[in-house]
Amino acid sequence: MRFIRQFLIILLVSFFGEVLKAILPLPIPASIYGLVIMLALLVSKKVKLHQVESGSMFLIDIMPLMFIPASAGLIDVWPSLKPVLIPLLIMTLVSTILVMAVSAKVTEFVIKFDKKVQKEEKQRKEEIREEMQEEAKKND
Repeated sequence: MRFIRQFLIILLVSFFGEVLKAILPLPIPASIYGLVIMLALLVSKKVKLHQVESGSMFLIDIMPLMFIPASAGLIDVWPSLKPVLIPLLIMTLVSTILVMAVSAKVTEFVIKFDKKVQKEEKQRKEEIREEMQEEAKKND
């Protein structure tokens, strides 16, 4: 029963993503709307992680099976796909490398920024501690 409830929550969020896609005239896929809605629900604690974790892990586990119908559909369009296969593979390879490089740089920036913020917080705490010690000495 718990698993069905989790799957139902995920389906409802996906449905609302589809509704937003139909209502809003933006070129954003419904799945992105659904992911943003789910993120908002999780961050706001309206939906707790344990309420969707098992269902989402199941969907991730069976994700490779979801690509079988799309892959089988390529057989139907193979004659028109064959002449452009090499350029498509090159574009896919280049874009994958670019995405990996940009992701690495963004991650590197976030880690450096986080370290900087933590260092500044530590310095502020030390300054406050020193001020409190000085005040305590003055009061003695």
